Amino acid sequence: MKVAYLGPKGTFSEEAALRYFSSNPIEWMMCESILDVLDAIKDKKVDKGIVPIENSIEGTINMTVDGLLMNDLFIEGEVILPVALHLLSVKGANINQIQEVWSIAPALAQCRDYIRELGASSRHFNSTASAAMAVRDEGKESFAAIASEWSAQTFDLQLIKENVQDHTENHTRFVIVTNTPDDIPNSEKTMLLITPGVDRPGILSIILGVFSSLSINLTWIESRPTKKKLGTYRFFIETEMGVHDPDMIKAITILETYGHNVKTLGSYIITKL
Repeated sequence: MKVAYLGPKGTFSEEAALRYFSSNPIEWMMCESILDVLDAIKDKKVDKGIVPIENSIEGTINMTVDGLLMNDLFIEGEVILPVALHLLSVKGANINQIQEVWSIAPALAQCRDYIRELGASSRHFNSTASAAMAVRDEGKESFAAIASEWSAQTFDLQLIKENVQDHTENHTRFVIVTNTPDDIPNSEKTMLLITPGVDRPGILSIILGVFSSLSINLTWIESRPTKKKLGTYRFFIETEMGVHDPDMIKAITILETYGHNVKTLGSYIITKL
């Protein structure tokens, strides 16, 4: 089996991938961006991919959501990874020398208060690990990366300050994505993409009322523009119920009867690492 994830070596995506697929012989494919991972799945260069979709501090990772919209893919699993973000620099650097902090945008956002207190500017990279690798290659004591301990070990960097995220309870949710989904009869969650059939006031409230009336708990809601008309949206809705449950089947039937387009993006179980 071949699996794609966001590289280079040392990313949280790599850590999640290696831990989730630890019991399987895997041929790995490292990609430069989240969209490259999803493209590799769509083009069938790999069998599966793992991408981050939500962080407990920063919220939804829009690049992943938009990539799922662009590709006809299926979510078959969910992985919850505890995240600890550290400030890394070359050996011999100290915290008072740091003038610029590098990382992926969500990681910088998760450490916004700390970076402000440090008085440093920031620079975006495609991943925490690519930022760490760039700090190593640049070799200057005035640059630091926000990344994992895994990255520090991978790129032989000094851990200047531990746990620089603004909130200590920090987790990232990853999804396992594939072209050819396996049927998971005992799934715990279902991800739906709902495109309203009509544009009318209170449309989201009407959609949510269907789930409420059937006592289906929702764990995640995200709206994205339809790109057809300003102010029109479609909705990612994740339910705490498998797709084969009779109440879930009923909810989908009711929504379609109302004229909404309902696409099942995945049905899966939760894995906590």
